This record gives sequence, structure tokens and C-alpha cells, in this order.
Amino acid sequence: MNRARLLLSVCALACLAGTPAVAQRAAPTAVARVEAVAPLTATQRAAAVADIIRTVETRYVFPDRVAAIRARLNEGLSSGRYDTADPGAFAERITADLRESSSDGHMYLNHAPAEYSAVAGSDEPTADNPAFQAIWAAAALRSNHGLSEMRILPGNVRYLRIGQFHWVADRTGQAYDDAMRFLRDGDALIIDLRGNGGGDHAAVRYLLSHFMEPDQLDITFLEAGEEPVQSRTLDNLPAGRVRGKPLYVLINRQVGSAAEAFAYDVQQFRLGTLVGATTAGAANNNTFFPIAPGFMLSVSYGRPVHPVSGGNWEGVGVSPDVAVEPAVALDTAMSQALATLLARADADPADRAGWEWAEAGVRARLNPPAVAPAHLRALAGSYGGRVILFEDGGLVWRRSNGQTSKLTPMNADGLFAVEGADDRMRIWLSGDALEMRRIDDPAPPRFPRD
Repeated sequence: MNRARLLLSVCALACLAGTPAVAQRAAPTAVARVEAVAPLTATQRAAAVADIIRTVETRYVFPDRVAAIRARLNEGLSSGRYDTADPGAFAERITADLRESSSDGHMYLNHAPAEYSAVAGSDEPTADNPAFQAIWAAAALRSNHGLSEMRILPGNVRYLRIGQFHWVADRTGQAYDDAMRFLRDGDALIIDLRGNGGGDHAAVRYLLSHFMEPDQLDITFLEAGEEPVQSRTLDNLPAGRVRGKPLYVLINRQVGSAAEAFAYDVQQFRLGTLVGATTAGAANNNTFFPIAPGFMLSVSYGRPVHPVSGGNWEGVGVSPDVAVEPAVALDTAMSQALATLLARADADPADRAGWEWAEAGVRARLNPPAVAPAHLRALAGSYGGRVILFEDGGLVWRRSNGQTSKLTPMNADGLFAVEGADDRMRIWLSGDALEMRRIDDPAPPRFPRD
């Protein structure tokens, strides 16, 4: 990769997650399918291992680890551990040995025939190869540049899920502009990185710049024999900067590399709160090399240094500020965001009512109340023609058109969430009356029991 491009991106800071053959690269693109994968021969396996060793010897950022890597790969070949005709299985076994001998999450081998065909025989660095860039660009465009979901959660908490940090010049920035305009109008913000294996530093820098002052040092990239390269926040942001909004970032063990970089920035610069579990611990800069017949080898060639910590997250990951099981990270972040908003003394009463409504829903999901079936059965009946049935140990609302909605207890005092109502309507039952409570109705209608 040339030095000028590194100023904009550190290509494919892909990370560890799932199976190594697929988790470290961009999503598959619509390329022609290979009719059949040719089986690997012993000669091809031996040549591939030799080529991998040569590449590691000449390009790996940590020379002191090369001897252990070389020994491990040679032992794997001679012992028969790599004796498989399946290219995918061969790549997985090589990857396991590369990572164990280097303790580096960016050392891996992918079986990637399309990418190999795009760059094999070219003298250009892989990341600058137009055919290789086209494959990654196609994946970016088909996935909306990794910005896979935007939602307005109760209480006007704005949610953005980033599945991967893609970057396509003159295209990805526009997608982030739209996402940031969406987030900007939220009362609090949640960015969900769970499962994000990484991607391109240019996307991280673009996102980060919205939460920081312009021209601030984000990170410095070091490479043996080269001058350090700084990444700094951008001046021009079409969507404007986002200020004064509580920010929560969701992380788990499958968050790696470029995604870890954003989480690390949020923590080190004190931009927000990390919620979930410690990330993968893959910080080094990597690039790709073709390995015949049809593989791509990822090799770390540099390392980042953060201006606050003076180090990075390699091997240790980024620890959450609030450690919870990733499955409940969203509700936990919602709970914290709403508590922060409700603590504001200057809050508009209408906004506060919305936050209180949302907080009750989150509290019920995080701590589901136990309500005895006998009590639920006693609440069943008809309330002004609204029929509540006791079925299968719980309550069901049967509408006049015959459709039914399950009622889920939110507390022990008769408040129920209504299935299919998107948390905008709730039912309160006392046994003597029923109230239809709606998020925007301060005076809910009350119906006595028939």
C-alpha cells in the first residue's frame, strides 16, 4: 500500500471472529461462482507453505516472531497436519498455526479465489489494485457501506448498527452523512458494533470526526523503515458535528480491528460509554498477499499508537465500561441513556414523559416480573367489550375482529406490554377496570369490568 493512501485508510484492518476463512474480510459479492473447487495437491500445499513463510520473513512487522512462525508452519507441513485436499480446511489450519505462533489476530489465510485472480501476477500492492478494490467496493455498495440498520427507539434514542467499516471514495462518506443526520436529532445515541470484524480506517476516521474537534490527532501508524503517519480528524463534515448527546457503543468478542479502533477512541477520548464484552484484541495494520492456488494471506506490517494511551489494544482487546452479556447490551445501554436523560433538571415535560415511558419498558425487559398464574387468571374478563383471556398460563387480548395479542407483564401492579404494538400502547388491569395507555395520551381511557 502506498504511503499517500495510508493517510486516508489502513485497508482491511479485518479482525478475528467466527471462522477465519470468512470473518476477516468484506461480505461476499456477486461474482461468478466457481463450478467446482479443485482439490489441493501435496505439491501445491508445500509450495503455499513455502510462499507464506517467505512473505512473513520479508513483510511481518515483528521480526522476533518470525522464527516461531516459520517453525510452526514447517512442523505442520511435515507432520501431516495440512494434509487435506480441501482449500478451506487448509486455510483454517494454516490460520490457526499463524495465530498461535504469532499471537497476532491479523495473521491469517483466506481461501479467496476471486480476490486471488484479481491480484495474482500484478506488481501493484494488493490494496491499490483496481480489480481488488472493485471486489471490496461491490461488497460495500450492496451492504450500504456497512450501515445496516437505523432505528428510533422509545424515548427518541437513535440507534445505528455498523456491520463493517467499508470505505469507497466519493460514495461511503455520503452514506455516513445520512446516518449522522439521522443520529444528530436523537436525545441519546447508540452505535452497535457487535459482530463488526473491522474494515477500513478511513470510515472510522470519518465517523469519529463527527464527535471531535477538527484536526485532532486520532492515531499514529508506525511501520519499520518508514516515517510515522498520522490520522487526524476531518475539518469538513456535511452533516455537521454531534455535540452534547449521550453516546453508547455496544461491543462484544467479535468486534475487531478497525471496529476496535473506534471503540478505543470513544473510551480514550471519553466520548461515550462502551457496553458489552471485551473485544478481540487485533490492532496491527495488515495487508494482503496472493498465495497460489487461490489464497490471500493477511500479514501485519505496522502498528497503531494512540495519542492518549501511548499504546493500542493488540492482544488485550478493548474492555467495556459497563460489562454485561452482549445479548442484553442494547437494553443496558438504553437504561443508562434514559437514566442520564431523566437526570436533566431542564428537561421539557413532554420529553421527560417519553423517557419515563421508555424507561419502564427497558426495566421490564431487563428484570421481567414474576406474576402468579392465579393472579393473571383473576384479571381475565370483559372490560367495556374488550376481552382479556387467560390462555396457556398468560393473558391474551382478543380484539373485536378476532385477532389476538399476547400481554406480557411489565410489573406486578397490572401493567402489560401489548404484542405487536411497538411499545406505543400498554394495558393496565386492576381486576375492576382496564386502561388503554398510549405513549402520547396523558389521559388514558378507562373501562370498567362488565
